[in-house]
Amino acid sequence: MSSAPSDRSTVYPNRKTAVAATALWAVAVGLLAGCESGPAEPNATASGRAKATASSGGCLDALRKAKAAVQAAESTDTTWKGPRSGPGAVPGKTLVYVAQTMTNPGVAGVAKGVEEAAEAIGWNVRVIDGEGTPAGIQAAFSQAVTLKPSGIVIGGFDPRLTSQQAARAEAAGIPLIGWHAVSSPGPSTSPRLFTNVTTKVEDVARISADWVIARSGGDAGVVVFTDDSIPFARNKAELIKRQLAGCPGVKLLAYENIPIPDASQRTPQEISSLLSRFGKKWTHSVAINDLYFADAAPAFRAAGRPGAGPPSNIGAGDGDPSAFQRINSGQYQAATVPEPLTQQGWQIVDEFNRAFAGSPPSGYVAPVHVVTADNSGGGTSWDPEGYREAYEQIWRG
Repeated sequence: MSSAPSDRSTVYPNRKTAVAATALWAVAVGLLAGCESGPAEPNATASGRAKATASSGGCLDALRKAKAAVQAAESTDTTWKGPRSGPGAVPGKTLVYVAQTMTNPGVAGVAKGVEEAAEAIGWNVRVIDGEGTPAGIQAAFSQAVTLKPSGIVIGGFDPRLTSQQAARAEAAGIPLIGWHAVSSPGPSTSPRLFTNVTTKVEDVARISADWVIARSGGDAGVVVFTDDSIPFARNKAELIKRQLAGCPGVKLLAYENIPIPDASQRTPQEISSLLSRFGKKWTHSVAINDLYFADAAPAFRAAGRPGAGPPSNIGAGDGDPSAFQRINSGQYQAATVPEPLTQQGWQIVDEFNRAFAGSPPSGYVAPVHVVTADNSGGGTSWDPEGYREAYEQIWRG
């Protein structure tokens, strides 16, 4: 938007025209102000925000929708909206949790929830670490089947990696429940899962991108970090890219494919390279898992970047304690879209109980939530209230 001339009387020779022009100017300024409401980026300039607002393709509409969605997702209402009825506890069961890698905080957090819930219902649990490699995961799953448990949890990996082991489990009548095993929550026929516990990847991807759009005022240079070896993660990253593209003022600078097991080694090197390539153009980041920012922090610090950004970083899962600590202290992460990891562990145990009792899955899917320093309450996890009591009451029968 061009600046106003210093002598309006030479442009608007009569009062009526001048008043009309002033009114039009006020409307334009009002529209711009409406697009800029909300948190301001420390590196954003007025001219940059105005340029983004005026861009073609409906960024004003995308910005309005993004702000509304983020505001709703930042609500801290923790009223339990999950199941309150189901079969009573089936006694004497044993579960094996096969973990993609226990260095993945999300996988480890859910394992902790499964162990906690199993103790509450009176079952035994064993965790076997696949250590993040196909061979390790296959070996862990083979060991799980050999143990002949009542049920097996697929913790954060693609069951297609273990099709032979899954077939052996099915032949032995051992039900399988996944956590982030396939792209959608609920039952799966290929691979055969009694249910898959996860938030909706579409919702997580959308709100992560919306946070960037809303926080930047529609003017951002973004890097996306993902692990394309995991179909769930690859799908999430593609959905993030698609949502970001809905605002023309938001530019995707780079798409970084870093396998999670390699993140601690590769991420610092990639951060240094990205800072060299993009400099101040890099204003925001979205990662499919918070752990990328744990590994990125030393590189940002070494480069002299402030903890509060730029870039401003959001994790599109899983909301582990270290992510909350970075957010609360303003150190190289501004937000996360956390999974309620402990609650999902309890849900997995309840879903197994339904399977053992011959009942259908509960169908519950946790809603998305955005955590920032403003609404975290100083906590280190997203742990909604009420689910423990609700599940224990169900199991008591």
